[in-house]
Amino acid sequence: MSIAFIFPGQGSQAIGMGAELAKAYPSARAVFEEVDSALSQHLSRLMWEGPEGELTLTENAQPALMAVSLAAMRVLADKGIKLPDKVAYVAGHSLGEYSALAASGALSLADTARLLKTRGRAMQEAVPVGEGAMAALLGADLAQAQELAKAAAEGEVCQAANDNAPGQVVISGAKRAIERAVSLAPKFGARRAVLLPVSAPFHCALMQPAAEVMQTALAAVRIDAPAVPLVANVLAAPISDPEIIRARLVEQITGMVRWRETMLYLKDHGVGTVYEVGAGRVLTGIARRFEGIEARSVGLPEEVETATAALTA
Repeated sequence: MSIAFIFPGQGSQAIGMGAELAKAYPSARAVFEEVDSALSQHLSRLMWEGPEGELTLTENAQPALMAVSLAAMRVLADKGIKLPDKVAYVAGHSLGEYSALAASGALSLADTARLLKTRGRAMQEAVPVGEGAMAALLGADLAQAQELAKAAAEGEVCQAANDNAPGQVVISGAKRAIERAVSLAPKFGARRAVLLPVSAPFHCALMQPAAEVMQTALAAVRIDAPAVPLVANVLAAPISDPEIIRARLVEQITGMVRWRETMLYLKDHGVGTVYEVGAGRVLTGIARRFEGIEARSVGLPEEVETATAALTA
């Protein structure tokens, strides 16, 4: 059975993330210093000391989460874990796709940090605060979520944004449309619908201004072929060509994160174990809902050591 490395998205951030890695490993500390330098910002201090409200800002959370993932990757590399030798695929949830590309050598660390800072700011500025919303539908499948979104739209944007796992779909769009969807959800098979505490309606058509910003930003950076294929969010299929990667990263801003299909692709193509590299355990929890896939987290020193032992056995 093969192995895939997967990388978390927004929502996995927490004060203190990465601090133990930086304390335990000089190479991890160097990653945080490189990111701070690339952004001309003491992001690592914000990550480790707060305030939480500032870390949660999209433009800070996105590069911060990437930094933790790449710090863990740098330590694994020091311990002899080389992607083409050990890993068949990489994938990342939303911003995690950038972490996956940096981890696989397609993007430089500095460029990735700057791109994510730009991406976070552009996504936040695309829709005025209070005009967009997102909601999680529990117990509904993608087809039910799409029918609900269509019924609730009434001429406004309302669409499936994240198809995370069987029975877990997130919708995104205009605030009033999402509120209508929440009230209608039981009629469309959802056991429960919950408004999410997010600052903008990600992965829907309202993000088009951010997509245009990222098209310009991505055109200015070098993208190399990744060391192993990236299973792309908007395709749930592997890509390696740099120009296709560039285009799909733009499309990803307004497109749905097809994570359920991504996990099924990995499973159907021989992946038996996924390692979530970075902060938190959100994707580890989701992966465990897919029978036949073992999931492990790699974000703390003890997890790095456990992963190293397993990957070098």
